[in-house]
Amino acid sequence: MLDTQMKTQLQAYLQNLRNPISLVATLDGGEKSAEMRELLEEIAGLSDKVSFDDSGHDKRMPSFQIVKQGEDSGVRFAAIPLGHEFTSLVLALLWTGGHPPKVEAQVIEQIKALDKDMKFEVYMSLSCHNCPDVVQAATLMAICNPRIQTTVIDGGLHQAEVEARQVMAVPMVYMNDQVFGSGRMSLEEIVGKLDTHSAERDADKLNEKDPFDVLIVGGGPAGAAAAVYAARKGIRVGVAAERFGGQTNDTMAIENYISVLDTDGPKFAAALEAQVRHYEVDIMNLQRAEKIVPATQEGGLVQVHMANGGVLKARSVILSTGARWRNVNVPGEQTYKNKGVAYCPHCDGPLFKGKRVAVIGGGNSGVEAAIDLAGLVAHVSLIEFADTLKADAVLVRKLESLANVSIHLNAQTTEITGDGQKVNGMRYKDRSTNQENLVELEGVFVQIGLIPNTEFLKGTIELSKFGEIVVDAKGHTNLPGVFAAGDVTTVPFKQIVIAAGEGSKAALSAFDYLIRTPA
Repeated sequence: MLDTQMKTQLQAYLQNLRNPISLVATLDGGEKSAEMRELLEEIAGLSDKVSFDDSGHDKRMPSFQIVKQGEDSGVRFAAIPLGHEFTSLVLALLWTGGHPPKVEAQVIEQIKALDKDMKFEVYMSLSCHNCPDVVQAATLMAICNPRIQTTVIDGGLHQAEVEARQVMAVPMVYMNDQVFGSGRMSLEEIVGKLDTHSAERDADKLNEKDPFDVLIVGGGPAGAAAAVYAARKGIRVGVAAERFGGQTNDTMAIENYISVLDTDGPKFAAALEAQVRHYEVDIMNLQRAEKIVPATQEGGLVQVHMANGGVLKARSVILSTGARWRNVNVPGEQTYKNKGVAYCPHCDGPLFKGKRVAVIGGGNSGVEAAIDLAGLVAHVSLIEFADTLKADAVLVRKLESLANVSIHLNAQTTEITGDGQKVNGMRYKDRSTNQENLVELEGVFVQIGLIPNTEFLKGTIELSKFGEIVVDAKGHTNLPGVFAAGDVTTVPFKQIVIAAGEGSKAALSAFDYLIRTPA
């Protein structure tokens, strides 16, 4: 199961085990059970602190539990956690064996203080790059708190269960048999949702902070670059972000960032955060801005009001709140979101294996999604509003060569239909004939671009007709001391490398403002 390099790396990691652990498997005579047995026996053979036991009695077969020797509860995997989830497996082994997690002590104490019984079931797919964060968060909680149980379930391995529960997007989390959440969630987000008093405590902490010289709102490539460039000036810098890394967390492959041959989004986001923390920037994660209040006098303090009630103050502010996936805004989209309507083909594509799907959007992202899905699903219908596909020619040629893809141009999506539980079709109008068409299918992937995160700025900052922050060549907005950078602005071409450059520029402009403006 594991190649020589993976075995060598895993053997080195397992040297960090402080306590012996057991891998307790529930197996049948099937092929997947044989694969699981092979994997677990290989792992047990790499350390004298790991043993294998096939006497499990779980309802899901195949599955296995990681437990401390002498105990009968622990994290369970109804999966063969390779691919994107191999790291989750390694961490679960280490944490169960007593190796401390790299998590702030305050968060660990929050987890231990949760005082009710919770049973988490996390549905994931091995090709999902958003799933590991959720899987690792749920497993760590179970390891830290005996009142929490966690089972990680591979939707491809237990497809009958996925269909019975109508799980059509991953990661999907159930708590005590009720939907808890879907999509990428950090450990802090999950714990904050469970700890009902965390928002008040966070607000108090924000209110107690001294004013920053530069406060950056948003933690994507633009915000990270701004933080590094500002911090290197020796001034007080803070970053308030909903999630550090921004959209890059949802990007599967990055192959055009100069000097980095190829990487994936989560790795890139982690590298951004590591570099910012290297400069001792005050990072305030899970913080959503709700209002900006301009300074009342030259050189005064700008206020940024956060959703939890906290208020941050700064001599200058850089807005880098980025953008999010644009909705198609037709009947049925919100009703069937995560019930057949999806936005990430890499994450959710495996759940539609052998089924019929549509992709809305004929740009690069839409055509790439259709090509990827064609290798998994029975049929792909690509729906494009314009009369030509806007994607690169090489992608269009590849798409047109696929036998299980149909392309509909001049097609306006009018409705996503369903049976009350999940998607069963979509309607579109042929714009050249006005004829209405119904396509029967099980999934719809929306790939029609981005919308800037500027709702909280309306009436305060000058915005373009598209909702972008209007900036000049140096990143200035119409408010003194307030700058902006990245995908949220009017700067053309929404690319990571451009956002990073604009963030650096905005930081230099902010510093220039500070040295020329008396406090």
